[in-house]
Amino acid sequence: MTNGALTDKVAIITGAGRGIGRGMAIFFAQEGAKIVVVDPGVAADGTGSDSSTADEVVSEINDAGGDATASYESVATMDGGERIIQTALDTYGKLDILVNNAGILRDRMIFNMTEDEWDAVIAVHLKGHFCCTKPASILMRQQRYGRIINFSSVSGLVGIPGQSNYGAAKSGIAGFTRVVARDLGRYGVTCNAISPGAATRLTASVPDSARQLRAKAGIGMPAQSGQNKPQAAPSRDPDLIAPMVAYLCSDDAWNINGYTFAVAGGSVSVNNHPTPERTIWKPGLWTLDELIEAVPRDLLDGKTNPAPPPPDLEIPGRTAVTEETT
Repeated sequence: MTNGALTDKVAIITGAGRGIGRGMAIFFAQEGAKIVVVDPGVAADGTGSDSSTADEVVSEINDAGGDATASYESVATMDGGERIIQTALDTYGKLDILVNNAGILRDRMIFNMTEDEWDAVIAVHLKGHFCCTKPASILMRQQRYGRIINFSSVSGLVGIPGQSNYGAAKSGIAGFTRVVARDLGRYGVTCNAISPGAATRLTASVPDSARQLRAKAGIGMPAQSGQNKPQAAPSRDPDLIAPMVAYLCSDDAWNINGYTFAVAGGSVSVNNHPTPERTIWKPGLWTLDELIEAVPRDLLDGKTNPAPPPPDLEIPGRTAVTEETT
């Protein structure tokens, strides 16, 4: 494991004990990187701990001739994040790559969600990205080199029922990525995000009722364009996420900064930045009557409601619109 694109790079990968994180740790090691495998071994909802989760991945890498060490810290505290970064420095003397992948799920419809369910998911995902990125960014700025990869999700970029906590965190991570890219780009440090499509223990924990809601909402991969359109639904193998992440961490990707890539199986897409698609304008204050006419006609023509009410539900305004259009 010494002749790959990441030879002699030191990489921290959080949530590396299972799923996508494990696949990245092994792939990065095969490409020559030294790996800090970060995973406290919690359950899918963030409870409990098990050090063997990280230890098993470390053993697998080392037994294959690679170089890995374990960290059992939580990403959800500043002290934990700093200790994770310090592990790389104490073990390998430097840090080149940070992959923020750790995550948990506590799905609940918004009207049933508890404060603890909200706080726990925001802490691991959104705050966890900050807790690790902040100390890593200090080092990378000083050394004028670094790669930071964050993990967003279709839940935050499009919206998935029952995931207001997770979706808010993942949308925040997309914004966090764009800002960090601008903060650090001048120092030779890049920051990009991945929106993965993969079957993991987290996706397996989603209740069947939530799956049915998502199917009705048509949640899936974005439309493909270009010459390499997939002929079938992309594989959900979590190991297939790793190559694109490794590429973004390589020296060859020095000028790729601030983007979010959707990756699932053999499909890799670059997402649009959230910029205005259509605009209505007038010189001065809009009246409500003007907006009632112009918004559906000029701004939202052809747009659909992602979760329309059933046709038998009495909705104020619906009858008037229906009568006008028939």
